[in-house]
Amino acid sequence: MKYPESRWVIGALLSAMIAGSVLVAGAVALERGSDQVGASPQERRCAERGWRSAVLDVSGKPRDVQWKGPAQSWAQGAIIVMHGGGGEHVQWCGSNFGSAAAQVRFSELAVEEGFAVFLLNSSSEVSDNQGRICGKIWDDEVRDRPNLDLPFIEQVMQQVIPSLRPADSEDAIYLTGLSSGGYMTVRAATHFNAIVTAFAPVSSGDPYGWHRSCEAGLTARIKVEGAGYDNETGKQIIERNSCLSQSYPNEAVWDEGQAPTKPTFRLFHHEMDGINDVSCADKVTRQLRSHGYPGEPDFLLRGGRRSLANHLWQDEYNRPILDFFASSPDR
Repeated sequence: MKYPESRWVIGALLSAMIAGSVLVAGAVALERGSDQVGASPQERRCAERGWRSAVLDVSGKPRDVQWKGPAQSWAQGAIIVMHGGGGEHVQWCGSNFGSAAAQVRFSELAVEEGFAVFLLNSSSEVSDNQGRICGKIWDDEVRDRPNLDLPFIEQVMQQVIPSLRPADSEDAIYLTGLSSGGYMTVRAATHFNAIVTAFAPVSSGDPYGWHRSCEAGLTARIKVEGAGYDNETGKQIIERNSCLSQSYPNEAVWDEGQAPTKPTFRLFHHEMDGINDVSCADKVTRQLRSHGYPGEPDFLLRGGRRSLANHLWQDEYNRPILDFFASSPDR
């Protein structure tokens, strides 16, 4: 599947914000060097490892992307990665410690295997249905207002990737993401199902069947407010069997997209996930299948106690996700 190349010019606001930047691929985006004033230590580490940093203008708002591809053609296509709630995109290219280490190993392995990798950064402007700011998360829930992140993801898929893609590259586009990024992976893959080749949500649930209440004080997290609830049971998704229901009368209307043949998916999660209960992962798998998405059996890790650690990205996911993408049918 081929997509037309597009170009756009970043406005004067972004030019002022990122003085000294150079244009990448004509006028696709402004690239920031690691020596720019305000660059974080993680951004500098990403740059030292060959990652390129760009800022896009999306509906008048600056949105950040880090990307890296093989030296020659992208033999396996491109992967879009969306971080978890409270996270940053640079945690997938500039951290070699703690919970981020497995994420960095995934990104680097993907490039070694012939994929280009695009790391997208969420905003901090998502609000709940009462207008309360939720913090550093993806706009992964169905709301009455326009979605903040679907235009960003579309711009990366339809404009940035085709404009940067070398000749003789595979034009497949894959999506993956962790937690809130996994919910957003499902939302974007169903909305843009004519563009996405395959998708692999990690520690994820059903974006059409839950909601957030972003009341301050509901969580001890620093960069995220509130809690998530299943629409059918009313339980927090951290509770056991929180998404267990025999029917879904409170499910939001799904984005049906325009694909005559829908992309395939595979869910990756841990049975002892203490943040997104295993019932929520089971729910999104059932719902995707019921909406016509072909799926491979879930990749399920077992053992241990319910914990935050089992919610995080695991090294055990890295090779199977890349193998799943590489073996997905060409659309």
